[in-house]
Amino acid sequence: MIKINDLKSKKPIKRIEKNGKSIIIDNGEKTVYKEGYIDNEILDYLKSRNFEYMPNIKNNGLYYTMNYIKSLNIPNEQKIIDLIKITSLLHNKTTHYKEIDLDYYNKLYEDIYNNIEYLYSYYTDLITLIEAKVFPSPSEQLLERNISKIYEVLEYNEKKLRQWHTLVKNKTKERKVIIHGNLKIDNFIRNKNSYLISWDKTKIASPIFDLYKLYQNHALDFDFTHLLKIYENNYPLTKDEKELLFILINMPDKLKLNKNEYENCKKISKSLDRIYKTEKLILPETSK
Repeated sequence: MIKINDLKSKKPIKRIEKNGKSIIIDNGEKTVYKEGYIDNEILDYLKSRNFEYMPNIKNNGLYYTMNYIKSLNIPNEQKIIDLIKITSLLHNKTTHYKEIDLDYYNKLYEDIYNNIEYLYSYYTDLITLIEAKVFPSPSEQLLERNISKIYEVLEYNEKKLRQWHTLVKNKTKERKVIIHGNLKIDNFIRNKNSYLISWDKTKIASPIFDLYKLYQNHALDFDFTHLLKIYENNYPLTKDEKELLFILINMPDKLKLNKNEYENCKKISKSLDRIYKTEKLILPETSK
């Protein structure tokens, strides 16, 4: 956690504000301080690629700083469109191909397969306990009534995973980009220009992981069929990239029930809504 005494300011501090995990210091001009570190090589590379949609960032030991940018009040529906366009530009400007070991995709396949098997066993054990109860709770009844859908999704993912592995098992190169690592509405600012902030999770990876994170954060908030179309107009995904993305976003949540029935019912309903919405997104694409 950032300590106020650790922060360095060349001028007398007039005001200190806390905004989530960030601290804003006003000494005549506002500067944002946030705990973490951003790879300087990635920052330099983004500058060399003329990617201008980020604040001026400087690492400073245990934290990094960036210039404060006031966001205009625009609808989230417009924000998310601007965000997906900038993401496609980020990926376009930083695309390169990396040699990979033949075991790379095998390891990824095994990790996802093991997760599917784990979720199947987890839900089988949970439903067995629920079915043994004389008076299951409302949330337990809700889960019991819908467990067949969760099993259906897991079986579908297992089938698609095998198909994906057939596509990639002989590949020796993978397309890599710089990903932001934590895409969400809160990390997008629109002023005179558009900016992505909070780059402390940025890294080099497949472009699908930015889309996966965005879907995790906003699956029920926006029309992702439309957003994916906008993204692919600027940066088309390969067949195997899209297949893997759909497997990842289609993975059911691991639902842990607690003593708060209202929260349990809300959590299960939200997870089921996401399953059905994801189905509407991926089925037209995978049937092409």
